[in-house]
Amino acid sequence: MRFEVFSEKQALALTWWSDSSPYEDFDAIICDGAVRSGKTLCMGISFICWAMRRFDGQSFGMCGKTIASLRRNLVGVLLPVMSDLGFVCGETISRNLFTISFGGRTNTFYLFGGKDESSQAFIQGATFAGVLLDEVALMPRSFVEQACARCSVAGSKLWFNCNPEGPNHWFYLEWVKKSRERRALYIHFELEDNPALSRRIITRYRKMYSGVFYRRFVLGEWVASQGRVYDFFDETFMREAPEGEMEEYAVSCDYGTANPASFGLWGLKNGIWYRLREYYYDSRSEGIQKTDAEYVRELKELCGGVSLRTVVVDPSAASFIEALRREGLNVLKADNDVMRGIRLTADLLKSGKIVICRDCIDAQREFSLYSWDEKREDRDAPIKQFDHAMDDIRYFVTTVAAPSCGSFFAATFVERS
Repeated sequence: MRFEVFSEKQALALTWWSDSSPYEDFDAIICDGAVRSGKTLCMGISFICWAMRRFDGQSFGMCGKTIASLRRNLVGVLLPVMSDLGFVCGETISRNLFTISFGGRTNTFYLFGGKDESSQAFIQGATFAGVLLDEVALMPRSFVEQACARCSVAGSKLWFNCNPEGPNHWFYLEWVKKSRERRALYIHFELEDNPALSRRIITRYRKMYSGVFYRRFVLGEWVASQGRVYDFFDETFMREAPEGEMEEYAVSCDYGTANPASFGLWGLKNGIWYRLREYYYDSRSEGIQKTDAEYVRELKELCGGVSLRTVVVDPSAASFIEALRREGLNVLKADNDVMRGIRLTADLLKSGKIVICRDCIDAQREFSLYSWDEKREDRDAPIKQFDHAMDDIRYFVTTVAAPSCGSFFAATFVERS
């Protein structure tokens, strides 16, 4: 694997710590901005090269929201690159670490996930010569601060990268806005800063996102969520259900007793998932609550006798999940990451990978009403209203429809045989 062209910003991220750099004595680097702008891989390569140039026999931390996402987004790509560059890499997956040797030096790199407040306990007590936090804006502050506190070895540095979130996000306020006083080099990346992205690919990314996600993921801005969540959705996204049998079927469920219940029947055909029809029941407007057994019967009636691959359900609906399993149905607890689910739903709608059929009038109604809560300053959140079909669609997308491989890299190298 051979590297060819780096942009000016990528080159700076790769070399900021070197002896000839004016930033060599800075304590940290922060890279944020557009998706696919080449910041993550360049930072990973730079982190390893710095560690091997400055230290021997030391420990380093590498953190992601989860260890699985860290392996997928960075480590799985980084280690082959480093091997091709002549570094000797040895990974011990069971212990969540890898070692790298080069020029007679060997260092150990430990992997950590920072998904919630309890995650700080896993990193507490460690001593590092440096730590890299990938997608730092997705981690709780307590975890990030604990990781930073672990860097007590002389000469240690902190490495942060992320896509922007809201303007009141703690990392933006405490690190990006205060980068100078924290002696951190701040580099803002745009799509054009990755030479590996063709003009066609850049145009495709600009079309993929809208609203807040466009401003964050394409323009790289730390902006507030406002207006409709799916501001692009209109009747042009509604289509007739395809004729004939589907290749497979699935159902997504947002379970409610006092709140409305929303079920969607999905069919897969030629790589596209269609929301064929739906069930929506509001016990408050109807004046009668339904039992789990009644909802199971309604779900079966919605399916019309088709064989289901799976039923995806709100993970908090324990009694309903049990009732479905007693009927012999394959039930999956939904991935309930709201922001990730909204982003993926928007991506798949705009790319045509999921389609809402015209009979799904409650989904269409909620798409037109589902809005961001502009009163929330601490984090992004939609208003908890007109969100029941939106939730069941989001559950389906994150758990069934979204590509299992997750995100991919567009790196600044070409492979030579």
